[in-house]
Amino acid sequence: MSRLLADENIPQPAVKALRAAGHDVNAIQEQSPGASDEEVLATARAESRVLLTLDLDMGHLLFERSLEVPPGVILIRDLPARLADAVQLIVSLLERPDLTFDGHFTVVSRERIRQRPLPAT
Repeated sequence: MSRLLADENIPQPAVKALRAAGHDVNAIQEQSPGASDEEVLATARAESRVLLTLDLDMGHLLFERSLEVPPGVILIRDLPARLADAVQLIVSLLERPDLTFDGHFTVVSRERIRQRPLPAT
């Protein structure tokens, strides 16, 4: 089970599917709609949750602006157009035993999954 914070851009059906799969998921869409990227990162850090997002700016904020980091970040670059496929991608990603999200900035694209350590705070 993962402790996640779903950014506002994560489809609500994906949030529901993750919860149904046993993950502990809070959603910005439900608790702080319209929150800035900085506020989203602060919430993930304060709640000790891995951030799940489609926002490409998160890497810039963490690696170039050196904001304090959450436990982990999962950035999905190429979400499938069909909602059902998008939900399946997110749920199956979190069930992979070969990936550890804590302490990593994980980028998911159609071709591959890349992980790099988050900067030290």
